[in-house]
Amino acid sequence: MKMVKYIPHYTYEDYKSWQGDWELIEGIPVALASPKFIHQKVVLNLASLIKEQLEKCDKCVVTVELDYIVSHDTVFRPDVAVLCSPVEDYIRVAPLMVAEVVSEATAERYEGVKKDTYEQEGVKYYMLLYPDQRLAKVYRNTDIGFIKLKDISEGTLKLNFEECEVEIDFSKVWS
Repeated sequence: MKMVKYIPHYTYEDYKSWQGDWELIEGIPVALASPKFIHQKVVLNLASLIKEQLEKCDKCVVTVELDYIVSHDTVFRPDVAVLCSPVEDYIRVAPLMVAEVVSEATAERYEGVKKDTYEQEGVKYYMLLYPDQRLAKVYRNTDIGFIKLKDISEGTLKLNFEECEVEIDFSKVWS
């Protein structure tokens, strides 16, 4: 049996020159598939709801599909992120909230390594959206790590971002 002598380990510097849509997880490139319509619809609806409410808050912003440079060898592209710190070209500090739209192809990565990384980096809220089931799983970071706030499919959920509060109406997220 032949042994592998070299397994490439990529960095953010490599990542910057790649064509197409990628994430980089601990030096391993992961191609991002083209999102389906329902994915984009949920992203747009959620981001629009949050953006409208953050217009009263001059400290926080919502971003969509903006690279989050976690480390020299890890770069994520969250579907929706909320930050209450200055943003230049890319996200370089842990967002206060990350929301990911989950598909069958992404479930393992979003529920595993990305959740663990966001928890470790100090993301305050992590939201997994399952549009086919009209279900959102919402986690809050605590001293002991992420705890599930709730599973929600209907109704509203209030989230506090430093000086700003946002109420998400899930009937509008799925519509």
